[in-house]
Amino acid sequence: MVKLADFNKEYNELKSEIDREILKVLESGSYIMGEQVVQLETNLSNYLDARAFTVASGTDALLIALRAAGIDSGDEVITTPFTFVATASTITLVGAKPVFVDIDESTFNINPKLIEEKITEKTKAILPVHLFGHSADMDEIVKIAKKYNLLIIEDNAQAFGSLYKGKKTGSIGDISALSFFPTKNLGAYGDAGAVFAKDETICERINMLRSHGSRKKYLHEIIGYNSRCDTIQAAILNVKLKYFEDFIERKRKLAAIYLKELKGIVSLPIEKEDCRHTYHQFTIRVEKRDELIKHLSTNDIQSAVHYPLPLHLQKAFGYLGYKEGSFPVAEKVSKEVLSLPIFHTLNPEDIYKVCQVIKNR
Repeated sequence: MVKLADFNKEYNELKSEIDREILKVLESGSYIMGEQVVQLETNLSNYLDARAFTVASGTDALLIALRAAGIDSGDEVITTPFTFVATASTITLVGAKPVFVDIDESTFNINPKLIEEKITEKTKAILPVHLFGHSADMDEIVKIAKKYNLLIIEDNAQAFGSLYKGKKTGSIGDISALSFFPTKNLGAYGDAGAVFAKDETICERINMLRSHGSRKKYLHEIIGYNSRCDTIQAAILNVKLKYFEDFIERKRKLAAIYLKELKGIVSLPIEKEDCRHTYHQFTIRVEKRDELIKHLSTNDIQSAVHYPLPLHLQKAFGYLGYKEGSFPVAEKVSKEVLSLPIFHTLNPEDIYKVCQVIKNR
């Protein structure tokens, strides 16, 4: 079986180090906000060149980022309809309105050329997603944000380690949100996330929001959340972060096999000039997708659809009043996308097998 993800293989690679660090936490008795959390935040801050605040999940990271940015009831936030639901649901949860903009067909990311026409006096921020590990077109987004005095909140959940013109995604906007869900580029062995920012006032709000709105225990300045990264997860992430660049390069080498073997056979993901794709997903586009899924499954190969229905057509966002045809590019690609197995411990032989099965369909 060629799996979409195999956590055991990665764990076995790092087993001795991870077991040792977990045992240290258990013996310390400090399970919430222990020294490993402090160390992880330092390591993440150094990696991204922005202050890092760990939280309980990537969804919490988005929610806290929006709150820290001052997004509130009646505000509008521009984002993409082709993404995981949390990107838009968190906008709704803070009382704001997600305003969708169609995507660039080549990268699956928000199309900056369509943003300005959606800006109103209620618009407070742009929330680009670096989908599947490839950066959005940040130069154009930054230009628009400056022109209209808007904040940029990056959804970097799928692209930690990706580069845009020499800059790491997640360090370009005002705030960014990161997920450590096990399948992500840097994954925990449970839920965890992080929020990044540089502005001191925003950083103070993030720090309070993740801990019941408090700077000092039992004194609460704002309404906040109980959203902290467990010390055990931090210990695991500290180990994995040491090898993170190697993980990325190994995955990029696997992606290169797909790109070579499947050229001209299916529509392949692109890597724009001056960008580094981290291939959180290796997502192709193909006609008769369901037939290919069945063919792969018959040959013991897992695959997945990210994402089968754009957010504007989801029942949860029906109140926004969008309909079929509102965002034709997102709707088109949602019928064609298929993610193939790719993770850094996957054997190259398995990639070749996937390619051969696709060629023989």
